[in-house]
Formats: sequence, structure tokens, C-alpha cells
Amino acid sequence: MSVVTLAVDAMGGDHGTPVTVPAVASMLSRHEHLHIILVGQPAELEAALKKQGIAGHSRLEIQPASEVVAMDDPVAVALRQKKDSSMRVAINMVKDGRAQAAVSAGNTGALMAVSRFVLKTLPGVDRPAICTAIPTANGHCHMLDLGANVDSEPSHLLQFALMGQAVVSAVDGVEHPRVALLNIGEEDIKGNEQIKEAASLLREHDRLNYAGFVEGNGIFAGEADVVVCDGFVGNVSLKTMEGVATMIAGMIREEVGRSWWRKLSGLFALPLLTGLKKRMDPERYNGASLVGLNGVVVKSHGGTGVQGFISALEVAQLEARRNVPALIRDALAEPVPG
Repeated sequence: MSVVTLAVDAMGGDHGTPVTVPAVASMLSRHEHLHIILVGQPAELEAALKKQGIAGHSRLEIQPASEVVAMDDPVAVALRQKKDSSMRVAINMVKDGRAQAAVSAGNTGALMAVSRFVLKTLPGVDRPAICTAIPTANGHCHMLDLGANVDSEPSHLLQFALMGQAVVSAVDGVEHPRVALLNIGEEDIKGNEQIKEAASLLREHDRLNYAGFVEGNGIFAGEADVVVCDGFVGNVSLKTMEGVATMIAGMIREEVGRSWWRKLSGLFALPLLTGLKKRMDPERYNGASLVGLNGVVVKSHGGTGVQGFISALEVAQLEARRNVPALIRDALAEPVPG
């Protein structure tokens, strides 16, 4: 098995090195063919590595970066002023071929802007998209776009569909993923003109296994392997899902704690609750891919913990190993119909 190198923005996100460095330590112990370049401020990184007991690891190196993109930095600041940020340096390493993928928990808008500026888009891609796995009743699906493009033309939705199909084929090993358009109903007459026109494009494309429209509840029923939507709808949907999951978890804790009898009952139900938590745990599905670029870039949730950042690193190394950008390039090689 060939070595895969990841460039990790060790300073980004809400927590920085207390999360990124332990996650990297775990990944190095799990994958013997993985090499990691930690990008950030050397003194802080060296102290964190000593704390984890991996200072001087043979498959780990430090790449200095003097600046950090803050979570509230405007995109223009990250793009034009902080050219030596840990985020920018990590992405530059992908461009220069020193790494096969970059991972950051930093500002999403900044990461997309810097990635697009440095790496450029693949041939045939007008706009990159954000894609991630969503838990369903029978496993998971992949959904895009989740916020990179607020307004999208029907032709962009077709590109998202082809890119999502390539990701699912590579990452999940699904030969002919079912691709569906998110809509307010399953009937052909439902939806706005943008969705109807996009449906026509997807239906006519011979490289797509188009499954028609899917409603919001159909996502969780597992009715599609790839769910396509514009970034506005996708981001609202994702944040709603996260909010509902957090609310349900909070309600369960509140109800269990109302009396000693409920606490006792909760002990008997603990295996069930633990299994449910594992299946719905956001950290398990952390790691959104910025698809459509000349390189693999994975966005971790800014507030995630160590396990969540490990999940993002796993996504990055798998996409790099399967060379997802090349698969997307092949998927978009033929002229778009219409």
C-alpha cells in the first residue's frame, strides 16, 4: 500500500492543537502507511506533540506557519492578508504535491475561498460544492451542496450530481449510486422551475442513476445514495438536522433525570441509548469534502472534539487514496447535455 500524506491545519477551529494533535496521534497509530504534516506555529506544536508522546515520530513533520485564520475572519482577510496562515500553507502543500489532501477545522467560507484560489476547479466544474455523509435508517447517504453556493443554476445541480456520484462510488463502493433531487414533493409537477429543469438534465444524462425527487423525510428513510440541492437549501437542511439531533439528546437526558425511578429505568435502557447515540453521533459523520477542486480538501466542524477530527482525517485519507478528484474529472469528461 502506498503512503498517503495529509497536510493538517493544526491551528484552525475553535480548539486548535488540543483537538488536532491527539487526533493525528491516533491516526498515526491506526494507519502505518499514513504520513502527516502538521502546519502551524512550531513552539505550540512541539509542546502538544511532547504531551502526546509522539515528538520525533518518523511519519510526522512540522511545517511552520506564522498566522491563523480566525473563525470570524472575513474571507477577504484570509485570502488577501493572511497568506502565511496554517490554512493557506496546508492547501499550498496539496498544490505543490507535498500532500495528497488538506484538512482544516477553520472558517468554512475562508477555506472554500482559499482552496478555490490556490487549487482551482477541475475542468467542467463551474462551482465547487460541500459534500458530507448524512445518517439514514439503513446507513448513510451523501448530500451536496451544503453551503458553498447560495444560488445554483440547473447545470450546476447536474455537476453536483455527477460529483456526488463519483464520491459515493469511490468512498462507499456503490457501483451505481441512486441520485435524487431534494424537492417539496416526489411528483413531477412539484417544485420551482430551477428544480424541474435540473430534473430534466439529470434524467437525460446517461452516466447518472437518477432516482427522481426526494423529500426531506425520504433522506432519512434511505431513499437515495446522493441527495442534490443548492447550497442555501442544503445548509438550512443540515443545520436543522443538527439542531433536531441536539434537541432530542437534550430531551432524553432531561426526562431520564426527572426522578430516581427514571434514572433507574435509564440504566436498563443504557445499551439501547448508547447504540442510538453511536448511530446518530455527529462526530462519526464529521468531515465535509470540498468537491470539484484540483485536490482533496476536507472541512472539519469547527467545534468538534478529537473523535470528530479523526473522522475528518479518515475521510481525507480515503479520498486521497481513491483519488476522488480524478474520478470527478472522468465523470465530467463528456459534454453536459442541454
